[in-house]
Parts: sequence; structure tokens; C-alpha cells
Amino acid sequence: MQLKVAELSDIDKVLELHYKYQIESIAEEDKKDGFVTTPFTKEQLTDLIDKEQGLFIAIKDNSVVAYVMAASWQFWSKWPMFEHMIKDLHNLEYLGQKLSVDNSYQYGPICIDKSVRGSGVLEKIFDFSREHMSKRYQILVTFINKINPRSYEAHVRKLGLEVIQEFSYNNNNYYELVYDTSKKV
Repeated sequence: MQLKVAELSDIDKVLELHYKYQIESIAEEDKKDGFVTTPFTKEQLTDLIDKEQGLFIAIKDNSVVAYVMAASWQFWSKWPMFEHMIKDLHNLEYLGQKLSVDNSYQYGPICIDKSVRGSGVLEKIFDFSREHMSKRYQILVTFINKINPRSYEAHVRKLGLEVIQEFSYNNNNYYELVYDTSKKV
């Protein structure tokens, strides 16, 4: 398996994996194992790659089997959910400092094909993305919908993210989590 920062030529394969596990299109029997709630377009992924270098992928047998998106709050600010989170950053403290758009970034979504789950891909792609993003930001911030317990368990138990608060948005309930990107891999 190869880990890499995605290039424009990878977008179609990323979207193929994304569509397979996106809440609007995922097979009903697969929902219990996790899903992605935010839809993405080719144009949005092009910006994520060109402007942020924030799409990290795992390739196996010429297929994208996992991805992580990570970017500045400026990139994410066009989505109402992230705008809501940005407005609340200054109320949160981690590593002895108030969170801001300058010292933190938004991690996720992450998607892993069920064919490679449980094989260590989560940990590898998380660390790969975190190492790249740690050059720009000290603090990773993300959220997990409370109806997605598999994602919560994976991020807290396997990766060591910490819940900083819980919040509600658009009739959904979320955990907001943080992580120190300077931790040794």
C-alpha cells in the first residue's frame, strides 16, 4: 500500500470511494460501520489539492482505499457547519492556548474502504496526514456525529483524540475533538 498527497489525477478515484460511503448513497447495511456526511464535488477537491495540499490517500492495487481531508479553516468556511465551528473556536482552549484559525486546522472527513479496515490503514493515513499538516498547525480539530459510534471509537481509542466539547448543529449532536500534531509518530 502506498500513502501519498493526492494529485488532481486521483480525484475520480477519491470520489468513487467517497460516494460508496457517503450518507446519501451508502448501502444501508454498511451504515453501522461508519459513513461520511459531507458531499464533495470535483471542483472542491481540486481546490483542496491545489490550494491546501490537504487530500491524503492510500492506494492499493491501483485503487484509492482510504482518504483523509485536512485544511485550513479558511478553506472549510464556505460550509455552514464549519462556519459555526469557526465562530466558537475562541471559546475553546487546548495545549494552554485559545484555539484560532491560525493555530488549528480542520481534519476530516476520513474514509476507509471496508476491504482494508482493521489492517492499520487508519493509523497510517492519520499519521501521514498529521505529519504534513503539523508543518503549518499545532492543533488538529474535528467533529464526529454522535450517530457514528464506529468513527468515535476509532478516533478516541485508536488514535488518541480528545473530546474538547459536545455541540448541536442543524438538529444533529456532535463531539468536537482535538489532537496535538507535534506528538511523535
